[in-house]
Amino acid sequence: MNIDPRLHKQVAEHPFPLLFATISGSHLYGFPSADSDYDLRGAHILSLEKVIGLNIGKETVEKSGIHDGLEIDLVTHDVNKFFNLMLKKNGYVLEQLLSPLVVHTTPEHEELMSIASECVTKFHAYHYLGFAATQWKLFQKEDPPRVKPLLYVYRVLLTGIHLMKTGNVEANLIHLNESARLSYIPELIERKVDGKEKETLNQADLEFHEQEYDRLVGELERSMEQSELPEKTQATEALNDLLIRIRLR
Repeated sequence: MNIDPRLHKQVAEHPFPLLFATISGSHLYGFPSADSDYDLRGAHILSLEKVIGLNIGKETVEKSGIHDGLEIDLVTHDVNKFFNLMLKKNGYVLEQLLSPLVVHTTPEHEELMSIASECVTKFHAYHYLGFAATQWKLFQKEDPPRVKPLLYVYRVLLTGIHLMKTGNVEANLIHLNESARLSYIPELIERKVDGKEKETLNQADLEFHEQEYDRLVGELERSMEQSELPEKTQATEALNDLLIRIRLR
């Protein structure tokens, strides 16, 4: 994917220095439509004065709207907050950190990516099970139900299964399906990418996808039970050391 120069402008205008900025959302997941917005995610660096004084700087910076003709949704966290999220069962921040769609990078970003694998535990499965359950409820509430939220359900479940089996974070549904080989995924992606996400699913579709949802939830649960991933993160000391060096620098 070629990075739109207007995204670099958004990074340049950020109020704090950035450790990294990447693209998440549907572009990362492999099924953006022509009108999809750009989800920019990253970590920024508050100065030492902003974290040891009474006037603490912004831990989270958010910006959304139309900018230079692009619909942007930008969220960054200060490095301390981002590192702490990495130490929790939070697959979402690892997906952002390891996104191949890089808008801005630094040597510290490269170091942080090398630490990411040490953050992964078998209990990250709970993140994906919970995320999938939330997405599934949202899908069920739609009347009529659409293709787009269903794709998010499958993306989350397959990412979790892949993580439990390999220890690697993969958020792109097209890549995930190379091993999952679910015959219905390419058609769903095509309908979404072509801008037909408002097409409704009939009752037979709903019954089929409900069975698939239950089956994949079961597979993710079994993958967690059988996973050889550690139960606790191994990255605390490495992240602490990196954070200190970033602050003092």
